[in-house]
Amino acid sequence: QAYMAYLTGMLRFEHQEWKAAMEAFNKCKTIYEKLANAFTEEQAVLYNQRVEEISPNIRYCAYNIGDQSAMNELMQMRLRSGGTEGLLAEKLEALITQTRAKQAATMSEVEWRGRTVPVKIDKVRIFLLGLADNEAAIVQAENEETKERLFESLLSECRDAIQAVREDLKPDQKQREHSLENDSGKVSNIQYLHSYLTYIKLSTAIKRNESMAKSLQKALLQQQRSEEDGKRTPRPQDLIRLYDIILQNLVELTQLPGLEEDKNFQKEIGLKTLVYKAYRCFFIAQSYVLVKKWSEALVLYERVLKYAREVQSGAGAYTNSLKELPDVQDLITQVNAEKYSLQAAAILDANDTHETESPSQVKDGKPLSERFETFCLDPSLVSKQVSLVHFPPGFQPIPCKPLFFDLALNHVAFPPLEDKVEQKAKSGLTGYIKGIFGFKS
Repeated sequence: QAYMAYLTGMLRFEHQEWKAAMEAFNKCKTIYEKLANAFTEEQAVLYNQRVEEISPNIRYCAYNIGDQSAMNELMQMRLRSGGTEGLLAEKLEALITQTRAKQAATMSEVEWRGRTVPVKIDKVRIFLLGLADNEAAIVQAENEETKERLFESLLSECRDAIQAVREDLKPDQKQREHSLENDSGKVSNIQYLHSYLTYIKLSTAIKRNESMAKSLQKALLQQQRSEEDGKRTPRPQDLIRLYDIILQNLVELTQLPGLEEDKNFQKEIGLKTLVYKAYRCFFIAQSYVLVKKWSEALVLYERVLKYAREVQSGAGAYTNSLKELPDVQDLITQVNAEKYSLQAAAILDANDTHETESPSQVKDGKPLSERFETFCLDPSLVSKQVSLVHFPPGFQPIPCKPLFFDLALNHVAFPPLEDKVEQKAKSGLTGYIKGIFGFKS
């Protein structure tokens, strides 16, 4: 019955029969609520999830019937969930755009940093009207994933608004180039509006990267538990990259047209730059600590303290604008604690190095054939340029071939052989003659 009521409600919803659709959705919701109360907690989760999916549809139908309060509830549901899905999502986005378009018809100008500029582009009006709602949605986001999705949505809308302004800015620039009067270097209203939208985009990007940095810092504190789980743990290098992007965005803020002469703005951006430089130096020092480069880390810690003290001394009237930034006093406290522990670790490591030399650090250049008796962790043994023996081998002295002298021969007396020699000669001649003439003895 609940499933049939849900399908009936979706059909009526598609045909924009709001009253019949709301009745079917209410029937489906009631059945699922009863089922959730009848089963165990594990099974009740599924039914409660279905109830939460149906509730926005009911409020949307109520709004179309004439209940104006339902619109606020729909907005709150959208903010909590970070955006709905399916058919309702398309209709809700269209409804929000339509509502903002009606409000934008009454919006004609915007004020920023003491200057009021007219807003004639509808897309920009709609974006500026929804800016407060989007920022509130980001603040109320329940998890990091939802917050990241809302940040991306806001940045996308901001880029579209900037593109719309750029299309109107091109003919305005050509007109100013041919104009004789240049208002003493003062930028035009459309250019100032472009700077304002660019400021919103860069500020939102900074907030997004700062949010990601905070989540990474929390993950760093839980690094030991993550290692036990076998998951990839974040490293200080990841945070360094985020702060590099933030500092680049701050540099772009100082170069916005129309704000070059605004000393208060430049001073505020300068203080924010010092804050993020301090945090960037801190995590660079942390990366050096991991590889036991104690002296480099200590120098960077001193630079962190220098930046933090400059922020504290120059804050003064800019305290309100720095409230949203990370607190440098907490950073100073953390750096002081890390600095002393780092000095102790450096002393202990130096003592260990002098007392015993690690076999893994022995590098004498000898091939493997000459150091069988010495244990050494040599990574080159598993590489293609392994050193096993000297090749080509060097020259080595070898003994010469000996000379033999028969000294005993001079002292040996041989027996007389005269009689045997004569007899052998006679018989030999006679036999030779007989052989020639064919005589036989």
